[in-house]
Amino acid sequence: MASAVSADVFEAARAGDVQAIERLLSVSQPELRRYAQRSCLVSDVDDAVQEGLLILSRHVGTMRSFRALSTWLFRVMRRECRRLARRTLGIDLWDEARTDAVMAATSPPALRLEIAAAVQSLPEHYREALLLRDFEELTIGELSERLGLTVANTKSRLHRARELVRDYLVS
Repeated sequence: MASAVSADVFEAARAGDVQAIERLLSVSQPELRRYAQRSCLVSDVDDAVQEGLLILSRHVGTMRSFRALSTWLFRVMRRECRRLARRTLGIDLWDEARTDAVMAATSPPALRLEIAAAVQSLPEHYREALLLRDFEELTIGELSERLGLTVANTKSRLHRARELVRDYLVS
């Protein structure tokens, strides 16, 4: 998502430029919708996207880094999907016991296929980080060098990739 909007537009939005905020919201909306469609209950997708855009418009001025935009937005969306699901169903769909139960109930061949589909569904930059670390077994240092990122950014990207795979598998 950060690649779809320029740092200049982000900085203008941070400064309160209404047109830049509108552009940022417009560019962010499709990615938020895709994430919500994978992570929210079907009935909550529109509400989660709307709330995510509202939160973005309210807090863009407090954000310190353009590079943190995507991660921050996906966290907002994840929190909104969870909040809406808890409100709708009265239970937390993402608890660890549920994750363990889903994994235990799935046969190893079926689980391998599900994991492959989950990895394939990742955006390219997350998929690359995950495959290099978990399948080619690069160290974090080697991975950050290969990706051209700082160690902190590499860890963040890898964490996000794993989180998206987990969300895919339990939803």
